[in-house]
Amino acid sequence: MTPFWILICIAAYFGFLLAIAWRTSRGATSASYYLGNKSSPWYAVAFGFIGDSLSGVTFISVPGQVASSQFSYLQVVIGNVLGYFVIAAVLLPLYYKLNLTSIYSYLGTRIGPRAQRTGSFFFLLSRTTGAAARLYLAAGVLQTFVFDHWRIPFAVTVAGSILLILAYTVRGGIKTLVWTDTFQSTFLLLGVGLSILSIMRQMDLDLTGLVRSVQNSEMSRVFVWDWREKTYFWKQFLSGVCLAIVMNGLDQNMMQKNLSCRSLREAQTNLYAFSVVMALVNVMFLSLGVLLYQFARAKGIEIPARTDALFPTLAMQHMGLFASMVFIVGLTAATFSSADSVLTALTTSFCYDFLNVGTSTASDASKTRLRHWVHGGFAVVLLLVILAFRALNSSAVITAILKLAGYTYGPLLGLFALGLMSKRVIQDRWVPWVCCASPLLCVILERNAPRWFWGYQFGFELLLVNAAITALVLGVMVRERAHNSV
Repeated sequence: MTPFWILICIAAYFGFLLAIAWRTSRGATSASYYLGNKSSPWYAVAFGFIGDSLSGVTFISVPGQVASSQFSYLQVVIGNVLGYFVIAAVLLPLYYKLNLTSIYSYLGTRIGPRAQRTGSFFFLLSRTTGAAARLYLAAGVLQTFVFDHWRIPFAVTVAGSILLILAYTVRGGIKTLVWTDTFQSTFLLLGVGLSILSIMRQMDLDLTGLVRSVQNSEMSRVFVWDWREKTYFWKQFLSGVCLAIVMNGLDQNMMQKNLSCRSLREAQTNLYAFSVVMALVNVMFLSLGVLLYQFARAKGIEIPARTDALFPTLAMQHMGLFASMVFIVGLTAATFSSADSVLTALTTSFCYDFLNVGTSTASDASKTRLRHWVHGGFAVVLLLVILAFRALNSSAVITAILKLAGYTYGPLLGLFALGLMSKRVIQDRWVPWVCCASPLLCVILERNAPRWFWGYQFGFELLLVNAAITALVLGVMVRERAHNSV
């Protein structure tokens, strides 16, 4: 597939996104931007969540890592399902009861303003870095197969991508994103589904042959029972529970769409449906990874040294025109469905938690101008972080992002858990210091664990340790009088 036709596919795709944005943002207000006028259909939110949760990282990295991790990632996915049920049963009722726009306002109510800003800061840090990693990955593929052909610098490629996101998110916000994410989730699933069909056709497999081929592969092992391994079941399962809670239930980006549903019951139905669909979609991605490696071996194709390059290399160079088009559209959908909503969530969190827009007496016109400036400012920050990420990244992106979540979301989990489980007053002034010290202690633990704990290696469960340190230290620093918990 030539660079010209790849560019045509991307341009057509964004043409549809801009059309959806034009239709949904007409007459948009602040209520539309932040919470979609609280009129979003739960099924649209649930379906849009697929693309928002998976992103280009999953689209490329999960299939590529099957050779080293087999199907053990499903242990995390099983934990995710339980985590989504906890969010629906515990966190969503709290958020709806308090009628929140920024979920970190709960920390301000329960603990104090420093806790609210600290929670928001950790979210801003993690989501900015995570979105940068996702866009970096997709932009790198486009750069290699399209823009290098015309000698266009990588910075220009990234800047153009971010400008396109700005074009369809700056006015409509959540009201627009609910429907653009639904559109993009459709093409993401088509991307992985049609990629599997393309490999089946080229390897002369029917559905029965596909299932048998995956089941009989040495890469299909799901459960790991060696406690010293990073992929040990209980490490992965419990980490999956907590990752779902912190990266969804304690994440402004994901909860903002949930809070745009018409009622608490619809928001809960959205999460229950989404949890089941996500498990099935991850099975599809892992199965695709097995097929990619089998296809490469059958055709005598050398496996790339970087696992992230496996899917794009095979799709763009060895599987024909149809597979190339499917890959490009699927990757574009996977990447931008997560990146676009991040800008809106970052803007919301910063405006409500740092600029106090929710309690401001300024005019609506002034608030709108301020929101536009913040939205554009985060776009610039995202560009700079992507360029820095390009210079620094050296490991599989999926692992880097989940590891980062263990450091940045750990204090968030500790703060919310302490607030919900304790009725005593927590000293707000110590929150920023403890939340910064906890990740540093976890870095030391991770580096020295094999030497200190008889060969034990920390995996994603480091998130739990991080949260526990935060909660325990702040739990000691409480005042003696009782607190009427929210």
